[in-house]
Amino acid sequence: MKILFVCTGNICRSPMAEGILRNKLTLAGLGDETDSCGFESFHTGDHPDKRAHTVSRKYGIDISAHVARLFRKQDFDNFDRIYVMDSSHYYNVSRMARSEDDMKKVDYLLNLLYPLSDMPVEDPWYHDIQAFERTYLQLDAACDILVEELKSYNKDKL
Repeated sequence: MKILFVCTGNICRSPMAEGILRNKLTLAGLGDETDSCGFESFHTGDHPDKRAHTVSRKYGIDISAHVARLFRKQDFDNFDRIYVMDSSHYYNVSRMARSEDDMKKVDYLLNLLYPLSDMPVEDPWYHDIQAFERTYLQLDAACDILVEELKSYNKDKL
């Protein structure tokens, strides 16, 4: 399965989620793939925010090689699930969807933790390193659930 995380600039939340999930997939021996992107062109080509990198590194996750990119319509073709961080991302993804099938792939990431809540992942960009820590922990908890779902999915495929 291929998983895509979407946020605003693709320099904080979504690359942290991508790094967390990639690490968890490796540790679980799963071959699923993950990527991330955003909607703010200002950061295209940038590496993650230093605070996101610092907090991720604290937990053994290296996101330093990540380069921000924009969400594209073909992401609907390339990914099985698309997780957004908040309502603005959901709206932006839905505007680019070509069909109901495209939108069936899209959900709020924290719905894994709090089903049907459509809760946003905290945007740490405007805050201090503690906000990045809180965001990391939210992402980590959601990715734990996602890995369990992927284990079940992969087991059922056999």
